[in-house]
Amino acid sequence: MEVSEGNDESVEVVVQEGGDLAPRCVHGPALLFEKVCRGGGRSRRFYACSACRDRKDCSLFQWEDEKVSESRRLAREAEIQSKRPLFTQQEFCSRFVKFLSVPLEEKKFCEDCQLLLLPGEGDAHSGHRSTAVTATQLRRPSLLLRPLDNKKSNAQFLFTDRSAHFLLDTLSALGFRRVLCVGTPRLQELIKLRNLQQKRPPVRSLLLDIDFRYAQFYSREEFCHYNMFNHHFFDGGASGPVLQAFLTESDGEKVVMVADPPFGGLVKPLANSFSLISRTWKKLQSSDSHSEMPMMWIFPYFFEPRLLACLPSLTMLDYQVDYDNHPLYKQGKTGRKQSPVRLFTNISPRDVVLPQEEGYRFCSVCQRFVWSLNKHCSRCNVCPSKDGREWKHCSLCDTCVKPSWRHCQACGRCVLPDHPCGRLLGGDGCFSCGSLEHKRRSCPIRDPHRGHRHQSRGRKVSHNPLFKTKRKSGAACRARKEAALLL
Repeated sequence: MEVSEGNDESVEVVVQEGGDLAPRCVHGPALLFEKVCRGGGRSRRFYACSACRDRKDCSLFQWEDEKVSESRRLAREAEIQSKRPLFTQQEFCSRFVKFLSVPLEEKKFCEDCQLLLLPGEGDAHSGHRSTAVTATQLRRPSLLLRPLDNKKSNAQFLFTDRSAHFLLDTLSALGFRRVLCVGTPRLQELIKLRNLQQKRPPVRSLLLDIDFRYAQFYSREEFCHYNMFNHHFFDGGASGPVLQAFLTESDGEKVVMVADPPFGGLVKPLANSFSLISRTWKKLQSSDSHSEMPMMWIFPYFFEPRLLACLPSLTMLDYQVDYDNHPLYKQGKTGRKQSPVRLFTNISPRDVVLPQEEGYRFCSVCQRFVWSLNKHCSRCNVCPSKDGREWKHCSLCDTCVKPSWRHCQACGRCVLPDHPCGRLLGGDGCFSCGSLEHKRRSCPIRDPHRGHRHQSRGRKVSHNPLFKTKRKSGAACRARKEAALLL
């Protein structure tokens, strides 16, 4: 998976088993990247933060072959210690038990510190903004906590009730009694609310999230502080047994994982983390089944090729996922008519019933539920639409394309009317030798000994390429790319 950094350089993430040798920041072990020069030039590897796309948010950067001084190592450790949560998971649990015993009229929440306040702590927060806490907010902490909104590091978007209810209804209908919620706090909340309201056997859930503030509201068996980009648990080995106990199916309680990663993150490290969880699940099962752990990955449709390259067993469904606090990915006047966010799953598409009242129908040929405008093409023998619009079949390309695309004789394919003619879209071809017949990974002239990287100091990398796709205006580049995909 390559990340373009300019015309002459490319950067790709290198997935490693374990992060014991990687330098660490407040977000856990760093990810390893490889910078490659066009034309087969020398490559060099470096470490950068797994969670932040901008070095202003996390300054961790280190060449793989760089020797770190003792003073720099100590400064890095001091920064990690200074940014740790105020309390451990066990201390948060004890505080929550005490908080529940406080009379309702005395329950307070510090908005500045994002902390539930116990009696006697008011003086320490006297200059801060505080608010009363209701019983509903205690059951739905996402309504109380301020969403993280730094788009370059940890933007936090929350499911609408419509999408959360659909997910839980679907999982319950499929017989899953344990839901591993990876970055899906709204789904965790709904599961706990349903358990209180219904008399039938409860659905168990475990939330894995990088937002440690949720530790204030859940027990150790319900929440683990976790970074999904590097499969890192922040409390050391304490969360390992919790996850293993949850993944061990007993009394017929089937487990499913639902993940909602940040859309700016690279797919490769995410897929590696989810695969590690799936492997753990498989080892804990009593049967010798070769099946994968059931999974739903929520991501924009235009990332489909990247997801399938990492996890080929996934299938993209037509269901459109909405978010309450996203400026575009929601229904209503300020959002789009159709959200580009979809469900990717290794569960049989036929078994995932999409709601007819919302505009979905069952295609008897494809044997899956599709959006009403996704018309079946008899020539392609598939319901081809990815973005919710009705696509058209091009007889010259012999495939269905977006309605705004036109066939270009010079390019020999369907493209946007104002495309740069003669230049293939998507950066096709080999980055090393320029051939259009293969990618860099399979280049016949690729240096097999590229692990021996040069020791000379190159120019300093000024950003973390984990999220950015270009050196200039990463947000603008992503917006232009997404706009082109939606045309």
